[in-house]
Amino acid sequence: MNRRRPTLLAALTLTAAAALTLSACGSDDSSGKGADEIAGADTGSSTPSASPTATDSAEPDRPKIDLPADLSYTFDWPKTGDKDKDAVLADSEQSIKAVDLAIVNQDPLDKAYLYYYEGEAAAGTQEFIQAYVKENARVTGAYRFYDAVVNIRGNDSASLVYCEDQGKAYDMYLKPKKINKTPVTKNSYVLYNTQLTKNDKGVWAVQKMLSQRGSDKCQP
Repeated sequence: MNRRRPTLLAALTLTAAAALTLSACGSDDSSGKGADEIAGADTGSSTPSASPTATDSAEPDRPKIDLPADLSYTFDWPKTGDKDKDAVLADSEQSIKAVDLAIVNQDPLDKAYLYYYEGEAAAGTQEFIQAYVKENARVTGAYRFYDAVVNIRGNDSASLVYCEDQGKAYDMYLKPKKINKTPVTKNSYVLYNTQLTKNDKGVWAVQKMLSQRGSDKCQP
């Protein structure tokens, strides 16, 4: 996801499929993709979002995502009016929170994120979470997501391109407890391209993810 500061992952090389690094003011993206190429691919406490949340579903096996009060999320991507597109947005909200829950739980195999990530994306996410566990750290602060564009390809394939503002999100070391506050820079804004598949549970699961930190398309 290219989320968060690179300090904890300075020695860790991640694949372009997962493109995961740490925190708000991190280094440039390692995926090798430019912002235009990504955008053209077709191409706890949380702030209420305009789109429906997957946890409102009656599906009994959907994991419950309870995050600490020091973490908050704003999803500035309103409902599209299209059932499939809105389902992609709703499941993507949960997938983002599920990764942070695994980090909070210090569990690289946390069942919540594995519900929303499959294949290459799941493998890269596991490595990402493990880096936090190794450093005895987790995330804290506020995240904002915006400028979402969803494309549906057939009955079970979709892409989601969106931006993330990490300006008020930080890493927190647990022992001793210390929040590493970093200044807001161009690299606090990240562009993502996720490829999703609707699985046999009816969940839009993330299969691949590319990102670009410091993208001009996401700057305020």
